[in-house]
Amino acid sequence: MLKTLIVGASGYTGAELASYIHRHPHMNITALTVSAQSADAGKLLSELHPQLKGRIDLPLQPMDDVSECAANADVVFLATAHEVSHDLAPLFLQAGCVVFDLSGAYRVNDAAFYQTYYGFTHQHPDLLEQAVYGLAEWQSAKLKEANLIAVPGCYPTAAQLSLKPLIDNDLLELTQWPVINATSGVSGAGRKAALSNSFCEVSLQPYGIFTHRHQPEISAHLGAQVIFTPHLGNFPRGILETITCRLKPGVSREQVAAAFNDAYADKPLVRLYDKGVPALKNVVGLPYCDIGFAVQGEHLIVVATEDNLLKGAAAQAVQCANLRFGFAETESLI
Repeated sequence: MLKTLIVGASGYTGAELASYIHRHPHMNITALTVSAQSADAGKLLSELHPQLKGRIDLPLQPMDDVSECAANADVVFLATAHEVSHDLAPLFLQAGCVVFDLSGAYRVNDAAFYQTYYGFTHQHPDLLEQAVYGLAEWQSAKLKEANLIAVPGCYPTAAQLSLKPLIDNDLLELTQWPVINATSGVSGAGRKAALSNSFCEVSLQPYGIFTHRHQPEISAHLGAQVIFTPHLGNFPRGILETITCRLKPGVSREQVAAAFNDAYADKPLVRLYDKGVPALKNVVGLPYCDIGFAVQGEHLIVVATEDNLLKGAAAQAVQCANLRFGFAETESLI
C-alpha cells in the first residue's frame, strides 16, 4: 500500500484527488495538507467539500515541516500554485518520494520558458531535464521510470489529445496554424473567491488573448504553432474546445478517423465519436476526454471535451500514478 500525501488538498482539484485515492486499493492517504497560513488549516476536508462527508473526514494539516511530511509518504501529489510546487518538489524528491505536480512548474524542459511565460527564474534546471510530462496516453513508457511527473494543464490536455495523432501522421497543413477556441467553467480559476470568477459576474468572455501560458505549453509539446484563445463560461466545471485545422491536399475523412482510432483504440480514457461531436455534459464528473470531428474539403474541425478538474487535473494525475506503479490504468477512476 503506497503512503500518499496530498499537498494543497483544500481546493477543488485536491478534493477530487482525495476522492480517487480514498477508493484506490493500492494507495492510502496518510495526510492532507495546506499551507501553514491557510484559513482552512485544522478543518476537515468534508467541511469544505460536503460531498465527502462520511467518506473522507480527515483534517487539513498545516504543513510546517516538509521533512516530517515526506518521511511518511511514498507518493506526493502537489495541487499547489506553480511557485509553491517549484520549491516543494525538490524537497520531496530528495526524501525519496515520487512526485506528481499538477502545477506548471515543471511542464516544459526549458528554463527560459519560465522567465518568459511565468515571470520567474527557474532554480532547478536539472529537475526540468528529469521531469516527465504526464500526457498519459502518450507517455506511458517514460512514466514507468519517472520520479517527477508534471501533469499537463487542463486546456493543453484536450488540445494535445486532439492534435497529436493528426500531426504525428502528417495530415495537417501546419503553415495554417490550428486555431483552438476553448471554454472552461469557473472552477478552473480555483476555489479562492474573486470578483472575476464570481458566478454572478461571469457571462462568456475570452481572456489571455495571445498571452495565455497554455499556448506555449501546447506548442512546445506538439512541436507546432497554434493559436489558442481561452474563454470563461458561466458554468461550474468542464472544458470544451473547438479546433479548426487545414488538412493537407488529398487527406480524407477516413485517414483522420484512422489516425484517431490507431492512437486511442486501446486508451480507455479517450472516447471517440464516429458520428457527431461531443457535448460538455457528456464528461462532467467523469475522467474521460471525448473527441469528435467533421471534415469538409480541406477543412477539419475537431471538438474535444473533458472535465477540467478530472481528466484535466486529478484523474490524469491518478492515471499517471497507475501507469508509474504498474496498476491498471483506470484503477479507482472508473
